[in-house]
Amino acid sequence: MKPFIGKLFEDEQGQDLIEYTLLLAFVVLASAALFISAGGSISGIWGQANTILTNANTAIS
Repeated sequence: MKPFIGKLFEDEQGQDLIEYTLLLAFVVLASAALFISAGGSISGIWGQANTILTNANTAIS
């Protein structure tokens, strides 16, 4: 049993896959945080544009 446990800790065959998976998870979480924070700004821009267009439409009518 001891040799099996020793080999288990020395084997690094799947280490690269785990590292790339963790890196990908970090990138996804960072992107999600960026999109969430940018969502408020985009909403404000669309709201302001909507107000300006509504006022322009009212002025024409």
